[in-house]
Amino acid sequence: MPAAPTAPAPGGPASPPPGARETALLVLEDGYVLRGRTYGATGRTVGEIVFNTGMTGYQETLTDPSYHRQIVVQTAPHIGNTGVNDEDPESGRIWVAGYVVRDPARRASSWRARRELEDELAGAGVVGVCEVDTRALTRHLRERGAMRAGIFSGEALPSGADDAAGPSRAAVDICLDAVRREPRMAGQALAAEVTTPEGYVVEPSGDFAGAEPVAVVAAIDLGIKARTPWQLAERGVRVHVLPQSATLAEVLALHPDGVFFSNGPGDPGTAVSEIELLRGVLDARIPFFGICLGNQLFGRALGYGTYKLDYGHRGVNQPVLDRATGRVEITAHNHGFAVDAPVDEPSLAPYDLGRYGRVEVSHVGLNDGVVEGLRALDLPAFSVQYHPEAAAGPHDGEHLFDRFVRLMRAHREGARGGATDGTAGAAGETTGRADGTAPERTAGATGETTPEEH
Repeated sequence: MPAAPTAPAPGGPASPPPGARETALLVLEDGYVLRGRTYGATGRTVGEIVFNTGMTGYQETLTDPSYHRQIVVQTAPHIGNTGVNDEDPESGRIWVAGYVVRDPARRASSWRARRELEDELAGAGVVGVCEVDTRALTRHLRERGAMRAGIFSGEALPSGADDAAGPSRAAVDICLDAVRREPRMAGQALAAEVTTPEGYVVEPSGDFAGAEPVAVVAAIDLGIKARTPWQLAERGVRVHVLPQSATLAEVLALHPDGVFFSNGPGDPGTAVSEIELLRGVLDARIPFFGICLGNQLFGRALGYGTYKLDYGHRGVNQPVLDRATGRVEITAHNHGFAVDAPVDEPSLAPYDLGRYGRVEVSHVGLNDGVVEGLRALDLPAFSVQYHPEAAAGPHDGEHLFDRFVRLMRAHREGARGGATDGTAGAAGETTGRADGTAPERTAGATGETTPEEH
């Protein structure tokens, strides 16, 4: 996706001081109401309200297509202090439906800043609210779950919303009606709304710039973040980014060494064509790697179910156990759905009477036991729910891109050597024990490392 346009460094007037902003109303579908002040654009916006626990990386959050149709509440109290730069966007636009912060920074203070955050929000038409108790709001969402909400300001603010005694019942009811008419996130197919309109290629970069690629990947853009193909390109991979509507024939025409499914918004249960494509990839025994929505679609392609989390996982500080190594990785998350698969031991993938063999849950979220990764034991395929490509916060999961490259190389070498079964063992993948102890190596000289070598 194209980078955001460059603009002069901040130097204009600072954001309005506290008390100088106009009234804004935040209304949740259960009747919870907060009155604050305008931030960014004014008007009306409605979507699913969620909270993000990250202390850094708000620019990555705002430009992540997975936040499409969501109003994001920042639990960090002070937002905007580092402004906006041209290096951190994950796509060519801001995707959040609305933005809720407590204390907006009056002026950016960073040598990388090119613009003020509030100016960026206003220019993108993102309606926000500030000077509200985001801690109380977050506690409410943790108790009641993510739900529909709306922000109303400017000409969209109903009469009576600014009464001295608090918003009038009539004003709240008008807002509630607009919120409750918004479709719920469950059942929404949104990947087609955020995907690239046409395919493009990201060539190997860094030390591999100008060289023949070590592998070729077909990446299905379901809302892909820019840093994902960058991670692969830095490892010598040529990445063909394809629209969500790509067919199996179009993928196979590229003769890829691997296929990648990206993150993205919406309910994985609606992704019928994407799951059909993924099953075609698995049937062809092409190495597969999925992230976030890609993990959920991998689970559904294998025959497992998915379900909506009460309030989801969003932030750059989520602990995840890698059951193969026993290590705890601090990871970045942005998901409201999860895979429903047996955690305690490997299971036979339910689809078509075990067509895809055995599968194990490779990663588990330590906060609530949610499935955070899957690994096929009889296919060259794996996935994770979290974001190893994330720029903000720790980079504990970046080694998964190395793993994908090794898997593709091993599979290609196996094919050249006459291997035809395409199994994970033939690809040199490790078979981890379900009890979380270190895995044993399977046959195949692949360069895959044991846990002690990481």
